Amino acid sequence: MATAALAAALVVTPVFAHEGHVHKVLGTVSSIDGNHVVVKTTEGKSVTVMLDGKTEITRGKEKLDAAALKVGQRVSIDAMQEKDMMMAHAIKLANAAPATAPTK
Repeated sequence: MATAALAAALVVTPVFAHEGHVHKVLGTVSSIDGNHVVVKTTEGKSVTVMLDGKTEITRGKEKLDAAALKVGQRVSIDAMQEKDMMMAHAIKLANAAPATAPTK
Protein backbone atom coordinates (compact mmCIF):
# COMPACT_ATOMS: atom_id res chain seq x y z
CA MET A 1 0.00 0.00 0.00
CA ALA A 2 2.80 2.44 0.90
CA THR A 3 4.55 1.58 -2.36
CA ALA A 4 1.44 2.46 -4.37
CA ALA A 5 1.11 5.80 -2.56
CA LEU A 6 4.79 6.60 -3.19
CA ALA A 7 4.45 5.66 -6.86
CA ALA A 8 1.38 7.88 -7.19
CA ALA A 9 3.23 10.80 -5.59
CA LEU A 10 6.13 10.36 -8.00
CA VAL A 11 3.78 10.35 -10.97
CA VAL A 12 1.77 13.40 -9.87
CA THR A 13 4.70 15.66 -8.95
CA PRO A 14 6.35 15.84 -12.40
CA VAL A 15 2.99 16.33 -14.13
CA PHE A 16 2.35 19.52 -12.10
CA ALA A 17 5.59 21.10 -13.32
CA HIS A 18 4.92 20.55 -17.03
CA GLU A 19 4.25 23.48 -19.28
CA GLY A 20 1.20 23.75 -21.46
CA HIS A 21 -1.73 23.31 -19.12
CA VAL A 22 -3.62 25.56 -16.71
CA HIS A 23 -2.82 25.53 -13.01
CA LYS A 24 -5.29 26.86 -10.45
CA VAL A 25 -3.83 29.04 -7.68
CA LEU A 26 -6.26 29.71 -4.80
CA GLY A 27 -5.38 31.92 -1.86
CA THR A 28 -4.76 35.42 -0.57
CA VAL A 29 -2.59 38.10 -2.15
CA SER A 30 0.39 38.58 0.18
CA SER A 31 2.36 41.09 -1.92
CA ILE A 32 2.30 42.97 -5.20
CA ASP A 33 5.43 44.28 -6.93
CA GLY A 34 4.83 45.67 -10.39
CA ASN A 35 3.72 42.78 -12.57
CA HIS A 36 4.49 40.14 -9.90
CA VAL A 37 1.81 38.99 -7.46
CA VAL A 38 2.61 36.64 -4.59
CA VAL A 39 -0.28 34.50 -3.36
CA LYS A 40 -0.29 32.56 -0.11
CA THR A 41 -2.19 29.46 -1.12
CA THR A 42 -4.80 27.64 0.92
CA GLU A 43 -2.04 25.06 1.62
CA GLY A 44 0.20 27.80 3.10
CA LYS A 45 2.69 27.96 0.21
CA SER A 46 3.75 31.20 -1.50
CA VAL A 47 3.35 31.24 -5.28
CA THR A 48 4.61 34.07 -7.48
CA VAL A 49 2.49 34.76 -10.54
CA MET A 50 3.34 37.17 -13.38
CA LEU A 51 0.77 39.45 -15.00
CA ASP A 52 0.88 40.86 -18.52
CA GLY A 53 -1.38 42.87 -20.81
CA LYS A 54 -3.40 39.74 -21.62
CA THR A 55 -4.21 38.89 -17.99
CA GLU A 56 -7.96 39.22 -17.46
CA ILE A 57 -8.96 40.42 -13.99
CA THR A 58 -12.59 40.15 -12.93
CA ARG A 59 -14.87 40.40 -9.92
CA GLY A 60 -18.10 38.66 -10.79
CA LYS A 61 -18.87 39.81 -14.34
CA GLU A 62 -17.05 43.14 -13.94
CA LYS A 63 -13.72 43.48 -15.78
CA LEU A 64 -11.04 45.30 -13.80
CA ASP A 65 -7.45 46.41 -14.25
CA ALA A 66 -4.40 45.42 -12.21
CA ALA A 67 -4.93 48.38 -9.84
CA ALA A 68 -7.90 46.44 -8.39
CA LEU A 69 -5.50 43.87 -6.88
CA LYS A 70 -4.86 44.53 -3.19
CA VAL A 71 -2.86 42.77 -0.50
CA GLY A 72 -5.16 40.63 1.63
CA GLN A 73 -7.61 39.97 -1.19
CA ARG A 74 -8.79 36.41 -1.87
CA VAL A 75 -8.14 35.31 -5.45
CA SER A 76 -8.53 32.41 -7.84
CA ILE A 77 -5.88 32.49 -10.57
CA ASP A 78 -5.68 30.43 -13.75
CA ALA A 79 -2.01 30.39 -14.74
CA MET A 80 0.21 28.58 -17.19
CA GLN A 81 3.72 27.39 -16.40
CA GLU A 82 5.93 29.14 -18.95
CA LYS A 83 9.63 28.27 -18.70
CA ASP A 84 10.55 29.16 -15.10
CA MET A 85 7.49 31.26 -14.16
CA MET A 86 3.73 31.11 -13.73
CA MET A 87 1.90 33.49 -16.10
CA ALA A 88 -1.61 34.53 -15.05
CA HIS A 89 -4.24 34.26 -17.76
CA ALA A 90 -7.25 35.02 -15.54
CA ILE A 91 -7.58 36.37 -12.01
CA LYS A 92 -10.93 36.23 -10.28
CA LEU A 93 -11.27 38.45 -7.22
CA ALA A 94 -13.55 37.42 -4.38
CA ASN A 95 -16.63 39.56 -3.96
CA ALA A 96 -16.10 42.49 -1.66
CA ALA A 97 -17.11 41.85 1.93
CA PRO A 98 -20.44 43.46 2.80
CA ALA A 99 -20.13 46.76 4.58
CA THR A 100 -20.95 46.61 8.26
CA ALA A 101 -23.49 48.99 9.68
CA PRO A 102 -22.06 51.58 12.08
CA THR A 103 -22.65 50.75 15.73
CA LYS A 104 -24.53 53.16 17.95
